[in-house]
Amino acid sequence: MSTGALPLGGSGDPGSGPAGASGAPTTTTADPQPQPRSARREVLHSLIRQKTFMVGAAILLFWIFCAIFGPSLTPHSAYSQSLLATNQAPSSHNWFGTDQLGRDVFARVIAGARPIMITAPLAALLGTIIGTSVGLVMGYYGGITDEVISRFVEAFLALPLVVVAILGSVALGASNLTLIVLIGVVFSPLIARTVRAAVLGEAELEYVTAARLRGESSLNIMFVEILPNVMGPIIVEFTVRLGYAIFTLVTLSFLGFGLQPPSPNWGADIQANISVVDAGYWWMVLFDVLAIASLVIGVNMFANSIQTALEDS
Repeated sequence: MSTGALPLGGSGDPGSGPAGASGAPTTTTADPQPQPRSARREVLHSLIRQKTFMVGAAILLFWIFCAIFGPSLTPHSAYSQSLLATNQAPSSHNWFGTDQLGRDVFARVIAGARPIMITAPLAALLGTIIGTSVGLVMGYYGGITDEVISRFVEAFLALPLVVVAILGSVALGASNLTLIVLIGVVFSPLIARTVRAAVLGEAELEYVTAARLRGESSLNIMFVEILPNVMGPIIVEFTVRLGYAIFTLVTLSFLGFGLQPPSPNWGADIQANISVVDAGYWWMVLFDVLAIASLVIGVNMFANSIQTALEDS
């Protein structure tokens, strides 16, 4: 017979330990399921640890600050012209030089952030709302509903998106509201396809079946039960489309279908001054190009970081 003692609290000695003193068996409790708040905290900590997220967020905050406080940041007005100070190179008086009309390039670059930082996020948000709603319907109902809507989405995606935006701008006129609606509608099929794929995986899960058995309406199941569980792909889509919206706005303005002069606009200013670059007046275009590049890169870094954090969580 072995005389080795069992460890305290072991399964071979139900009476040992504090619980055994009273004769009650020791019970173990299962680890609690992770709560949504702790999951969000984990994603946030993952984002903070990423250098690309911090750099992207800093770039975005810089341009948001410029969009809000732009006029008070520049010593000159973005609209004032001086025919005696045309085509001047960067100097201590005009940090980014002046353009062909004697306007301060620095002031116009800073002021040009406002229409971009207002129009692009609203367009991306509108596209996300429309695309999410359509994607929920496609993924939840499936069958013939999914097939019919999918054919319309594929037909729309077959069209060159910039051409569609140009035609809409010509038909409706160039304004902030028009550009927001056009870009939002153009982006919505892309978002709908992504949301549909995510909803298809959720629609067959037990919590959706239980909601149906409880008699909940389809709208309630889609927007209350399923939507919170597919927010990850939706957030990623919004941030990605934000970068595309910025690029689309600049492209439309460069082609003459965006906001019209004399409003400060990066794309329009590049188009107005690109013909004099060969003459040595590089500063009239360079700083607008750098502004566009920095903002788009910052948005892409921000979006990629969010996607990585959501995938790791």
